[in-house]
Amino acid sequence: MSFLSVGDMAQVYQMRRHNAGLKALATTLAGELTSGNKHDTGAAVRGDFTALAGVERALTTLASYATAAAEAGQLAATQQVALGSIGAMLTDLGPTLLSASTSSSHTMVSATTADARQKFGAVIGALNTSTAGRYSFAGAATDTRPLATPESILAALATAIAPETTVSGIVTAVAAWFDAPAGAGGYLDTAYGGGAALSPFRIASGESVDIGITAAAPEVRDLLKGLALAALVSEGALAGDAAARSNLTRVAGEWVMRASDTATTLRARVGTAEAQIEDTATRTTAEATALEIVRAGMTAADPYDTATALQAVQAQIETLYTLTARLANLKLTDYLR
Repeated sequence: MSFLSVGDMAQVYQMRRHNAGLKALATTLAGELTSGNKHDTGAAVRGDFTALAGVERALTTLASYATAAAEAGQLAATQQVALGSIGAMLTDLGPTLLSASTSSSHTMVSATTADARQKFGAVIGALNTSTAGRYSFAGAATDTRPLATPESILAALATAIAPETTVSGIVTAVAAWFDAPAGAGGYLDTAYGGGAALSPFRIASGESVDIGITAAAPEVRDLLKGLALAALVSEGALAGDAAARSNLTRVAGEWVMRASDTATTLRARVGTAEAQIEDTATRTTAEATALEIVRAGMTAADPYDTATALQAVQAQIETLYTLTARLANLKLTDYLR
């Protein structure tokens, strides 16, 4: 009877090879069980990556849309808060200025316009709001504070109205300064330091949202006119002429009342954009979830089959260890006694 014999050293190497192979297989199965995905993606898709590549590309595109929507949503939310604060201040101040203008009390005019001066600074601060290092009303120049300090703006206005000695002259000069086009030395050149309006955010395929409100917008300038006029009264415009100061305060009150409606309109515009962003983000999330389920169906490892295979490999490793231990204890002298 003939048989093949395996030497001791060859047997050791063979055992090591089996051990290494089983351990590698156990590691692979453990990874699949933990991640939920097949280790060999090519085998999972039978070598055809077309469908998987399409799903991956769609998921990447949706992720970029989600990022854009999140950025747009943050900008819109910041603007909404700022405009809400501004609207509240204008709503409270308008009637107060009108009431003070009809009073014969110089003290009431002074006190009310001083309050307007303080609110003018607060509105400038709201328009200079920044989130995560980005100024919300600076347009494309998000790293630049959109408006100069209240003191600088009032100083420029004081220079603009310096030649005027009548109520109508000052009112016209203030309105002209705020409405002046770029290059004319008015608000856009002296007060505004931001950039052009942001381009619409692409938040889905074929869908964009426009949040292009900047501190240079005509509507925003209208928010500041009445406050600035009242602040100029507080700073001493037409000092010594109580009647003229009351008339300036009345015009400022009328402008502030109109500005309150303008703030409401701007808030509605931003609110519409917020609703669009939220609806689109919800659809994007649902679509991404569906695609992830499809991808999982292509590459997912069945947890029951994987766990069963892992247990079988563990049993094989334990058996190999048992055999190795027994073979190591075999000695010729044990049989020659």
